[in-house]
Amino acid sequence: MGTTKEKEIIIKIQDLHKSFGSNVVLNGFSMTVYKGDSVVILDKSGSGKSVMIKCLVGLLRPDSGYIEIMGHDPTILSQKELNELRSQIGFLFQGSALYDSMTVRENLEFPLRGHKAWLSQKDTRVKQALESVGLLDAIDLMPSELSGGMKRRIALARAIMLRPQTIIYDEPTTGLDPITSKEITLLIQRIQQEYDATSLIITHDIDFAKAIATKIILLIDGTNYASGTAQELEASTDPKIKAFFK
Repeated sequence: MGTTKEKEIIIKIQDLHKSFGSNVVLNGFSMTVYKGDSVVILDKSGSGKSVMIKCLVGLLRPDSGYIEIMGHDPTILSQKELNELRSQIGFLFQGSALYDSMTVRENLEFPLRGHKAWLSQKDTRVKQALESVGLLDAIDLMPSELSGGMKRRIALARAIMLRPQTIIYDEPTTGLDPITSKEITLLIQRIQQEYDATSLIITHDIDFAKAIATKIILLIDGTNYASGTAQELEASTDPKIKAFFK
């Protein structure tokens, strides 16, 4: 059996710093995500996680530190190279972020624009993605005709349209009732297995985090204050760590 050290590194962040004026958001944050991991980032402030993700995908430039995602440093890539890298990353946005003026089919086809080789497969890919989330019958509906849980499922289907190696989830269970939240949790687990994807998840839902994560990272005061399994962190006597698991 291989060790963690032998596993492929998908994301590596070392000593990342980012400030906005006097507001220090990231203050030496580091983490490593291996292929197949499902890593949850928790913080209390709500700003550090999103800034870290924006630095990771090249939407923000860090003040200092090193970033590598799928073998690339986004800080030195051209816009064309960044776009190509982002096409290998699936995004599930908070609130689903579907285009209201487009049908479900058109929402799923949208990520294929600019990828001529895949456009010929668009019908097959749309149907496969919808089958993966159990909503093939919704293919010609408008977002306004969908429930909150259905919208989240469609957004997940859109996130896997390009067969991404890595999927970033932004608050995937926010605003959902407990039953639908559990359904989304099970669906994300199945998608990860089906597509052999690596997951990086931002959430405030501690029950979801405990169910989905192979590792939880606590982002406190701009640093990776603690990391481990949910069980390991829950067993800590550190007040800052215990505050997350009340």
